[in-house]
Amino acid sequence: MAKDNQYCTFYLDGYYFGVEVLQVQEVIRYQEMTSVPLAHPVVRGLINLRGQIVTAIDLRRRLGFADRPADQLPMNVVIRTDEGAVSFLVDEIGDVLDVDQDSFERAPETMQGPARELIRGVHKLKDGLLLILDKDKAIQIDCVPALAGENGE
Repeated sequence: MAKDNQYCTFYLDGYYFGVEVLQVQEVIRYQEMTSVPLAHPVVRGLINLRGQIVTAIDLRRRLGFADRPADQLPMNVVIRTDEGAVSFLVDEIGDVLDVDQDSFERAPETMQGPARELIRGVHKLKDGLLLILDKDKAIQIDCVPALAGENGE
């Protein structure tokens, strides 16, 4: 019998994503951010999380999606890393979901763009697919090419 996995789920541009719940420190509503001059365009700024300075990475930009509409504030999925916490900016928070490991499949070879590196695989659910994000690769922005037309804001 396959072991269940637990995922913290969220939405980005209509897609349903998950990260392993044990990698998540907390999920919080929008926090004011301080922009960082000359930072990579996927870094939207820094947030002060009860005295801890946390880098906020816009997952829409990291995955190559269109920017979030100006009237829609992002939510924060705060991830634990060896170097400290990092916030993933997402459109909407989902639930904690238990998924049977038997429903997991590796990402298809035909997947292209940043998603090819950042999505470890998918779980087939009754009503769609849960895309499993590789949080370690998602926070590696030093190897991400700058977006065309971006000036680091």
